[in-house]
Amino acid sequence: MQIPGLNLNRMSKTFLLFAGLVLMASCGSNKDSAHTTATTIVPPPPHQVLKIEFRDGPRSPATYETGANVDVNKPLLLFNLPDGKVVSTNEEVVIDFSLANATLKGDGGDYRVRYIIDDGEMQWLDRWQQVVLTGWTPGDHMIRIELIGPDGWPFRNGDFNVVTRKFGVRPLGGAL
Repeated sequence: MQIPGLNLNRMSKTFLLFAGLVLMASCGSNKDSAHTTATTIVPPPPHQVLKIEFRDGPRSPATYETGANVDVNKPLLLFNLPDGKVVSTNEEVVIDFSLANATLKGDGGDYRVRYIIDDGEMQWLDRWQQVVLTGWTPGDHMIRIELIGPDGWPFRNGDFNVVTRKFGVRPLGGAL
């Protein structure tokens, strides 16, 4: 007569004995290659450090396409950077803008221009200048420029005065 629990007890003892032997055989070796640890070093992405240079240059008049959603009698900011532009890592990206019906604080008015690069820190312009940026890392980037009114909030004028431009930067001689 067989006891059902006895057979299960033998199976579990056999399994434990087999597992112990395998464990001892794998850990009891004196070979240098018996235990291998793979270490992968992943470098962090390159940190972008932009060089910012301010230039006085010719002011271009604020012109827009006919039929645009804009009130020509209110303050108007136009960003002169085409959307989707592609540059190489050694090229300059210029924040150049035009104003109509508004004067910046540094020129005796009440308005300011705020720009933000790649969701970074806000930067301010209180007088008209071109902002020349170099030192881009390859990839997709974004510049947002806003006309800030006397109350400290973006001054909306139809589809203008708060503008975001996306552009790509390619490594020299390479693709994105």
